[in-house]
Amino acid sequence: MNTKNTGDAGETIAAQYLINKGYNILERNYYIRNAEIDIIAEKDSYIVFIEVKTRNSTRHGMPKEAVTKAKQKSISIAALTYLQKIGKLDYAVRFDVIEILKIDTAYHINHIKQAFDFIM
Repeated sequence: MNTKNTGDAGETIAAQYLINKGYNILERNYYIRNAEIDIIAEKDSYIVFIEVKTRNSTRHGMPKEAVTKAKQKSISIAALTYLQKIGKLDYAVRFDVIEILKIDTAYHINHIKQAFDFIM
């Protein structure tokens, strides 16, 4: 499985996980110029911007380690654009990371709530 297929599979698993936890999925793969948010969801009066990282091994570190400061800034900019677009700049927001590690045929999910703060 190539990295795009692995990433797509991870995002689908993460979306189903979130639905099972009571999240309402608002958007998947929200793109703006030079930025993308994997999943935008709503739960408990929060709009949650979620970055999903999936790996087949820890050879290059844990999946969450790939969410660099530059990636966080990119997600923050895209989040601000999304909030402006829907007219909800006053909503409470949260930035989560879902890391998925595939070991053999099992997927292990680690949902890191409030993984980082808004940065510009």
